[in-house]
Amino acid sequence: MGLQLNLITHTQEHTTPVTVKKESSHAAKITGYEDVPANSESALLKAVAKQRYLQFHVILFFVFYFNFYDLILQINGNIIGPSEPSEWRCNNNACDNWMDFRYVDNLSIIGHGVINGHGGKWWSTTKLDSRPNALKISSANNVTLRGLTFKDVPHMHVVLDTLSSVSVSNITIDSPGDSPNTDGIHIAGSTNVVLDHCRIGTGDDCISIVTGSSHLKISNIICGPGHGISIGSLGKYGSHDTVEYVEVSDVVFIGTMNGARIKTWQGGSGYARNMIFERIYSQEASRIINVDQFYCDHMDCFTHDTALKISNITFREILGTSSNQPAVNLACSASVPCTDIVLDSIFLRQNNNKRASVACNNAYGRAQGMKIPRIACLNQI
Repeated sequence: MGLQLNLITHTQEHTTPVTVKKESSHAAKITGYEDVPANSESALLKAVAKQRYLQFHVILFFVFYFNFYDLILQINGNIIGPSEPSEWRCNNNACDNWMDFRYVDNLSIIGHGVINGHGGKWWSTTKLDSRPNALKISSANNVTLRGLTFKDVPHMHVVLDTLSSVSVSNITIDSPGDSPNTDGIHIAGSTNVVLDHCRIGTGDDCISIVTGSSHLKISNIICGPGHGISIGSLGKYGSHDTVEYVEVSDVVFIGTMNGARIKTWQGGSGYARNMIFERIYSQEASRIINVDQFYCDHMDCFTHDTALKISNITFREILGTSSNQPAVNLACSASVPCTDIVLDSIFLRQNNNKRASVACNNAYGRAQGMKIPRIACLNQI
């Protein structure tokens, strides 16, 4: 069985929310548009909003409890958020996300549409907890996201939360480097995720991966501006966090704060393990490899005897230029050191053609293959 919702926008402003929900095993309803029978495999749900821009004065909110149908949402056109934060309205103060999909198995969101958040005034005048994300998909299996462009979103552009079997491809994210807390794609508690052929520019992590996530494959990514591809942060406020089995390959970092990064707080517990970052090219990233067990984003930071365990991490075929020293930073805890770290075939230099440097603290593993600069600080077990 399959249901398809086409969101095709043209002509003038419209402020009515689009709510789609399953009402029975044989019908679906689009509030504000039309009721369409959904009792065949080719049933088509059309939402033709009769405007060029669907303007988010109220939330575009989808709550499904579908496990029977394949649901396809096709977005071709422009979806525009309010340029004035005061115009943002939503039901029951559920203002965290503009587009929110929950419990929707077999969901595909595709098209060549543009979601434009008009984030400028949000970034300068509102608190972080009042800024909405553009798209959140949560608590579902078999999810596809393909082809869309996200621009200048007030907070995170795409949030993938508690999902299994996910394919994300050909997504473009475009926000300036000084836009605060605008993660490109944020992955939480999700497994079997494939992320491929995306171009991401933000003011925060291009891709952030947090606790409960495992078996991720990320490839063919252009990241910049932004803070890089980050595991974490993990362990904040003493939490027990886990991330494992992550493969990142064929990535270009352009002018980013970091390249491949793992960031954990002191005082937490859990692990970040079994990861490989390979075939990475940096064009003037600040720290191309950055493993930091002392991450802290505020002033009151303390060293603890406990920390997440970081182990079995490989960085292979890492090439390019760095805009800062050290280009490689392995800052690990004395009480819970990093182990089984492999630096394999590293060729880095500063952007002024000076030799790049490597800094290690309580990091154990080995360096092999081509090594420029020389890597002498990685301890052998």
